[in-house]
Amino acid sequence: MAAPSQSLRKRVVLLGATGSIGENTLRVLAAHRDRLELVGIAARANWEKLAAIARQFDVRHVGVFENDAFAAARANLAAFPAGTHLVGGLAGLVELARLPEADTVLVAVVGTTGLEPALAALSAGKDLALASKEILVLAGKFIMAEARKHGAKLLPVDSEHNAVFQCLEGHPHAGVRRIVLTASGGAFRDWPAERLAHVTPADALKHPNWAMGPKITVDSATLANKGLELIEAQWLFGLRPEQCTAVLHPQSIVHCLVEFTDGAMLAQLCPPSMTFPIQHALLHPARAPGVDSALDFTKLLGLEFRPVDEDRFPLLRLARQTMAAGGVAPAIYNAANEVAVAAFLNGQIPFLAIPRVVEHTLATIRNFEPDDLAAVLATDADARRAAAAHLKSVSS
Repeated sequence: MAAPSQSLRKRVVLLGATGSIGENTLRVLAAHRDRLELVGIAARANWEKLAAIARQFDVRHVGVFENDAFAAARANLAAFPAGTHLVGGLAGLVELARLPEADTVLVAVVGTTGLEPALAALSAGKDLALASKEILVLAGKFIMAEARKHGAKLLPVDSEHNAVFQCLEGHPHAGVRRIVLTASGGAFRDWPAERLAHVTPADALKHPNWAMGPKITVDSATLANKGLELIEAQWLFGLRPEQCTAVLHPQSIVHCLVEFTDGAMLAQLCPPSMTFPIQHALLHPARAPGVDSALDFTKLLGLEFRPVDEDRFPLLRLARQTMAAGGVAPAIYNAANEVAVAAFLNGQIPFLAIPRVVEHTLATIRNFEPDDLAAVLATDADARRAAAAHLKSVSS
């Protein structure tokens, strides 16, 4: 089949262009210039890298979130292509998310920063390719309602959710018994439990399979990452909490299993590279040759699965409890975990204190069903303050 013409290329806005998801997205875009066109980019602060990306892909709409970095970018506008429209702050990200010429907005910014741009993209009828976990964890109720209201597609970019999305295509919702997300187990998967009291941030950042940012790498070691993904999956696929489960899979080759009511299961397999789910989301429903090599079954020796020990990984247990509780409990879980992980990376608390901070915060902040996004964001702020106040008591 002939490649699409230039006029049929999907036009993409990439929010979070300088992070690990952004870098892999750029690899996909570079490999499929006949199918994809980058029309807008943004980052938190690295304007020099943004300028290089803008020149490489001839992008004229650029956003820088942090004020000082935006001022520096504006002072060095000559580093960007001629005619660049430079925007700053959260308002700038929202403007890019609504860019009239864009078809798809990929949100890969960390934390709650991507929430308003994601809602703006959906309200403008854009397809939303979602890589930021916090958005659905905090505001799944409002994100899904906005997508339905405007008939916008929500395309998961996380490898596990993208895998579930692929396995569910063409299957009626009523036929699904449960989904099983796989977890590598992170850096300490095979460590004896007594060693966990002595791990350092440097130890936690040595992920056996994936190259990711510091926060998500620590989350992989605690399985908070999997807990957040279970919460996301509940919203994305309209499932009950008990239908969302996880299993340890050290090879990170199988990214999900979907079990149907007749007992049959479908699995999605690919190498542990984010280019696979990113490309699927951006080109959907089309397929094209991948950026990275496919699986080689002459070299693949075996696939292993283990049940998750929730005593060893208490953050997965707490995540399941927040799913059952509903309301703003997932937002409290996410906020407390972010505070605790940052404190661990800064050397303020030991690794095993992370779940203690989260559990204390969940017990401290009142849970309720929010009527609007402002209530969720207020709870997020309250949870961060409560978690930060608790850090001193768990510092040893």
